[in-house]
Amino acid sequence: QANPFQRQICRVFSTSEERDGSMSFEDFLDMLSVFSDSATSDIKSYYAFRIFDFDDDGTLDRKDLEKLVNCLTGQGEDSQLSNAEMEQLIQNILEESDIDKDGTINLAEFQHIVSRSPDFASSFKIVL
Repeated sequence: QANPFQRQICRVFSTSEERDGSMSFEDFLDMLSVFSDSATSDIKSYYAFRIFDFDDDGTLDRKDLEKLVNCLTGQGEDSQLSNAEMEQLIQNILEESDIDKDGTINLAEFQHIVSRSPDFASSFKIVL
């Protein structure tokens, strides 16, 4: 309930033909496997990328990054960034991550950035 990415997580792991985010028991087990300590950093980063790719187009563009920032900061009036702050933050993210300078972050670029973050694998988990 408290995870701001709950709908995205269900959408990514769901194999439902209705694309409604419902999960079978097997889907649930797949999700737990990815979020377990034994999953590799490559697997975790692949699924993190898919969760952050809100429009499911295979890249993280400005709209995806804005939704990502809003999920992380909260979407209330008092926690929302101004347009100028959001634009600066997205620009900083792209400058750091967009290696091929095409205005988006692809999976390889995302995995490169994640590989430089030693805490990623240990923080990308579900605590029960």
